Amino acid sequence: MKNTTAGLPVKFNILNYSKPDSMFNYGMKVSIYSERKAEAQQVGWHRGCSDIKYFKNQVRKDLVHQKFYHTLTFTHEFEFDEDTVFFAYCYPYSYTDL
Repeated sequence: MKNTTAGLPVKFNILNYSKPDSMFNYGMKVSIYSERKAEAQQVGWHRGCSDIKYFKNQVRKDLVHQKFYHTLTFTHEFEFDEDTVFFAYCYPYSYTDL
């Protein structure tokens, strides 16, 4: 996300996951990186967000076997104006780190 507004909560819905369950249902949080927070507080990737839910939606994946896709939904409140914020399932790492 770019051009954020401090204090503004935004709800994200990511559709079409295939797994029937997720670690998000057991307390895992979304990975976040804020460019402004990294500058001001030397904080890199960290876990956060609120109201995290992972559930089956009504979009059919397979008509024959009656399989459905799943949705991840979460809310994030931005801390800084005019920031660039990245979200990820897990902490990104480079090929060198691997």
